[in-house]
Amino acid sequence: MLWIIFGIVILLIVLFLINFYRDPQRTIPNGSNIVSPADGRVISIIDTSKDKITIKKGILGKIKTLAKDVANECYAISIFMSPLDVHINRTPINGIIESIKHSKGTFFMAFDMEKSLQNEKNEILIRNKDFKVKVVQIAGFLARRIICTVKKNQKVNKGEKIGMISLGSQTTLIIPKWVGLKVKLNDKVKAGQSIIANLK
Repeated sequence: MLWIIFGIVILLIVLFLINFYRDPQRTIPNGSNIVSPADGRVISIIDTSKDKITIKKGILGKIKTLAKDVANECYAISIFMSPLDVHINRTPINGIIESIKHSKGTFFMAFDMEKSLQNEKNEILIRNKDFKVKVVQIAGFLARRIICTVKKNQKVNKGEKIGMISLGSQTTLIIPKWVGLKVKLNDKVKAGQSIIANLK
């Protein structure tokens, strides 16, 4: 009986890992748009130009610091990835990797916006001839490993794989405010496929 229970546990773990590390094909949309860098649910959309913003004290300042090399006014769209979501990150636009910055930190729950900004993270700044965007890979309580598969000065295409974060985690996309935002809170998005914004 014990061996049967052990076998079932092992099988469940194997099935979970197969599901977690899956890499489904994605249809990358054509046109002038910015696509999602991650699978998951939109848990926050912050407009950095609004000083009187109804979020917890301290978050706006941290977001502005993250966004300062993208544009003066930005949207920061945070996507929570549950352990059941695909965890591969993809680039939102065609462009060049301008910089990559890894910062050590804590491992709070990835769906807690205030605390997750203190977590270990990896910032990938991407530019094209017209503007910049930033993908911020944020580790969570379970996610202790951020993988980045691109390098500085590397050319990337929209929807191309740029890394992954193990287990439940968060990816924040920072884009200039002049874009036409297409998502709202609690929307489910898919990396490389869901349009986050159209370019005006």
